[in-house]
Amino acid sequence: MKKSLFLVLTFSICFLSFSQKKYSIRTVAFYNLENLFDTINDTSKKDELSPIMEIKGNKSKIYWDKIENIGDVILQLGTEKAKNTPVILGVAEIENEAVLQDLVTSKNLREKDYGIVHFDSPDGRGIDVALLYQKRYFKPVHYEVFNPNIYVENKKIKTRDILWVNGFLDDEEINIIVNHWPSRRGGEAKSRPSREKAAYKVTQVIDKIRENDKDAKIIIMGDFNDDPINTSIKKVLKTKAKKKDLKDTDLYNPYEKMFSNGVNTLGFRDRINLFDQIIVSKSLINTKKEKSFTDYKLFKSAVFNKRFLTVKKGKYKGYPFRSFVKGKYTGGYSDHYPVYMYLIKDAK
Repeated sequence: MKKSLFLVLTFSICFLSFSQKKYSIRTVAFYNLENLFDTINDTSKKDELSPIMEIKGNKSKIYWDKIENIGDVILQLGTEKAKNTPVILGVAEIENEAVLQDLVTSKNLREKDYGIVHFDSPDGRGIDVALLYQKRYFKPVHYEVFNPNIYVENKKIKTRDILWVNGFLDDEEINIIVNHWPSRRGGEAKSRPSREKAAYKVTQVIDKIRENDKDAKIIIMGDFNDDPINTSIKKVLKTKAKKKDLKDTDLYNPYEKMFSNGVNTLGFRDRINLFDQIIVSKSLINTKKEKSFTDYKLFKSAVFNKRFLTVKKGKYKGYPFRSFVKGKYTGGYSDHYPVYMYLIKDAK
């Protein structure tokens, strides 16, 4: 009896000690913003094909409403445990830096003091990727873009660049690679080689990073237009779904298990897909199940699919509540759910 009581007390003390331990928790996220375009026709690109340009009503009112809607999502993204908006946020389907400036200075986000890393891409419509970061927590040191150099029938495809940002999260060096791979227009099989080439370009960026630090912390995020089980992810990036299977240079994809459990980030023609993912290097994984972390490790990954972001009735019930449908503005957010993860380490 005394021995049993002693064991119970010991367990209780250890559990209480662990539960009261203080950690630094940072949210890292990615969000496809579904055609965040301004209302100005840029004659150097085909931005007139963006949904907002098809609107016959008050385009300016719709633009600012979408800005506020997106800001409202970001304001809630990952705050459950971090008590803060994402300190690092990759975004896709934005037209230019001006729309990002409008977003980060909107009423929901202006107090967060987000910085922007953005390059204009060669995409025909002017669709770009970018990185937003809270200046208080993340300090960019180096950034550049890489084009996948995809050719179809000897003609180069004008697609989005791949963005690499190196910097310091608090005092810890980290690398972020932001992607928006070619779409499935024309069918998955026909367009598959383009995404495989984009994936191969990412492996070259990773090799470049590891030239200076073989144990570099790397986060690969984006709208890959492929699911976690597709060739571009599994065979080219060579991702693993289980932490125990990781070798030093392997990449861990927590979204593969989510996909197998029916989790999605978008829906199209009655098919669910998990195109939006955040993949990490082994250096960000706690493989020993330790309770103490001197540097940042992955704590949890998730899809931000709250009820207010989901269509509740009608033909598209259960799909993400998108902004534009058939040339009309819906008052929604995006046709993709955001994805996010928590990084955790011991508080100083």
